[in-house]
Amino acid sequence: MSRFKNYQVGAKFKLSKLDTGDTAFAIGSDASQRDELDALALKLDALQNLLHAEGRRKVLLVLQGMDTSGKDGTVRWVFSRTSPLGVRVAAFKAPSEEERAHDFLWRCHAVVPRAGELAVWNRSHYEDVLVPVVEGWIDKAETRRRYAQINDFERLLTETGTVIVKCMLHIGKEEQRKRLQARIDTPDKQWKFSMGDLTVRDKWDDYQRAYQKALAETSTREAPWTIVPADSKINRNLMIAQLLVRTLEAMKLVPATDPKLAGLVVR
Repeated sequence: MSRFKNYQVGAKFKLSKLDTGDTAFAIGSDASQRDELDALALKLDALQNLLHAEGRRKVLLVLQGMDTSGKDGTVRWVFSRTSPLGVRVAAFKAPSEEERAHDFLWRCHAVVPRAGELAVWNRSHYEDVLVPVVEGWIDKAETRRRYAQINDFERLLTETGTVIVKCMLHIGKEEQRKRLQARIDTPDKQWKFSMGDLTVRDKWDDYQRAYQKALAETSTREAPWTIVPADSKINRNLMIAQLLVRTLEAMKLVPATDPKLAGLVVR
């Protein structure tokens, strides 16, 4: 049985039932966990090289979660040994005026992975079925349309060679409080904090309900959701690194070869 089975969003999924403090993937001493993460990062580098050398398929990692859940930290540690030429990160912030003038998926098409590339989305198109829902900017009918459009969009990507890995970084309210306070209390981390973080925190339960619905409606066979307990940073990083390694290994990547190089000797 896959270690990830209990964390995948299915028909009976309840976000509130999943323990944000779960550390099932952080086994052993702190030193052994760091060694394991480093080994996984090296393996990811080798697998990404194969992905690039094959030059045909693509991988998209979607990282979604509440403030302080660790999207930046995941990128920093999981890809710590990966060539910067092989991984491209796109951060989704509040839509610009230009982006608001188009459909909500317009800005996504521009940053999908190219052939042979692994792309990471720090937040994503799912912001458009979370924030507008909680703030009441779209009604239930529009929300349902957006769920369907997201599923169609992701099916388009998978049918054209993209493997999608979607991770919801699930942090608890108390752990978020501690991390927000640490940002406030640490001068060189204050840039990460904004008063808007507290406004969103005040609507914690509304966002949990919006996540519950969005995850349930958009976890498909082509692009399933995995819930990543994120109170423990090392557990979060190890789980996502293992999931990516498993995904890339399952692709059975084979580098493309150039017949013109057969027998070529460099003198």
